[in-house]
Amino acid sequence: MTTESDYIKTVFGLKLKQQRQKKNWSLQDLANRTGVSKSYLNEIENGKKYPKHDKILQLSEILECKFDDLVSTKLDKSLSPISEILKSDFFKEIPLELFGINRNTLINIISESPKKVTAFINTIIEISQNYNLGKERFYFAVVRSFQELYDNYFPDIEANAKECFSANTLSKKPNSNELEKILINEFGYEINTVDFETYGATGKLRSLYIPENKSLLLNTLLDEDQKNFILAKEIGYNILNLSPRPNTYSWLDFISFEELMNNFYSSYFAGSLLIRREDLSQKIGEFFQNPEWQPKIFEKLINEFTNSPETFYYRLTNILPQDFGTKDLFYLCFTKKKKSDKVQILKELHLNQQQAPHANATNEHYCRRWIAIKNLINLKGNEQVTEAQISHYKDSGLSYLVISTSEKNPFSDGTNRSYCIGILLNANSLKKINFAKSDSVKTINVGVTCESCSIIDCEVRMAPPVRLEKEQFNEAMKMAIGKIRKEFI
Repeated sequence: MTTESDYIKTVFGLKLKQQRQKKNWSLQDLANRTGVSKSYLNEIENGKKYPKHDKILQLSEILECKFDDLVSTKLDKSLSPISEILKSDFFKEIPLELFGINRNTLINIISESPKKVTAFINTIIEISQNYNLGKERFYFAVVRSFQELYDNYFPDIEANAKECFSANTLSKKPNSNELEKILINEFGYEINTVDFETYGATGKLRSLYIPENKSLLLNTLLDEDQKNFILAKEIGYNILNLSPRPNTYSWLDFISFEELMNNFYSSYFAGSLLIRREDLSQKIGEFFQNPEWQPKIFEKLINEFTNSPETFYYRLTNILPQDFGTKDLFYLCFTKKKKSDKVQILKELHLNQQQAPHANATNEHYCRRWIAIKNLINLKGNEQVTEAQISHYKDSGLSYLVISTSEKNPFSDGTNRSYCIGILLNANSLKKINFAKSDSVKTINVGVTCESCSIIDCEVRMAPPVRLEKEQFNEAMKMAIGKIRKEFI
């Protein structure tokens, strides 16, 4: 729902439908009795139209209900659960059309069993509260689902980035001077470098945009690639005409879902502008033809495009499904603080299905056999570590080629990051990636979390398999009950 007018029309339509169904009349029956066309009545019930005063009076007389009850926005007991849903942020902010969902169709589904649907929604809300799933995390999950729906590839944005690249004759590896020139000359920006710490802000504030005078302030701690990404995002906001938008990077204030989507679109544009699809597709295709896994060559490939492994890995999630048909993949970004054993998943993306390694909000321990976590734990000083392995998930039987790079995060005190992309090994991917069949990539049996892992002899287990043990206990009890029943029937 976007306006009060939408809400009024929707409520009136629901009430009209309710009164008609009380009479056991079809839309055609009501049309015959009122002389109002069936199509117009259908639009009224679907919340698209609101009839004039005389039509409402006629409908109330034919349906033998009070005029005031029909036009009131107060819903009776049977429909009252819908009111809260209609007024919720879910309908106000999330553009359901992104997922091909018709708002009125969804409302009609809810109206058929409002109590049951509301109970179901309340259950989800209760679960989200128990697992500390706030509004922000929910909306980020919606954005990820949107990305996954489109294989994280958006041709219109790619085309805009390509046009910008050509129009400004950018170098193969665009630099900050080129990008600043676009913002200053084409969009009237003023760009300054500022020591945010002198104002009490931490290094996490990388940039601040002041719309009143089109001033972009950049943190003095930014390296070249971090600066490039921020500048490319700003170009994206302008070329794609995105508003509303966040004015800080990293994200600090959460205002609306639309703002979150525009942040995603500008980030996608930045990746497309900084790493051209055609160039990366060619180079990664050549790398896949190598008979052996060679980490140094992969690192060299990353540096050919950017000094930011994060940007490179994420760009692969745009390219691989589109140009190589490898749609079963995941991307994960892990973080680990200094002097802490806790590893967290900061970002994740799963294409085509919910792949085996995924984030959880229950403080369970992610498998230490994952190559990205092994890299992260063993990282020393300012080094960068790149490795690969074939992760075989015993429970699902699926195997993934996982490539990972770990590095020190320059914007935090002792926090390191690890990026990885995992590609499901099947006939298509094995055909495209030669070194996945070689002995240069070790196959390792892995789990998801220690608490649910069935690998008995794991040398890096961080916690007992309590969740698995509970499941096994329940299965054993079921078998015992089956034997008892058999004995006494």
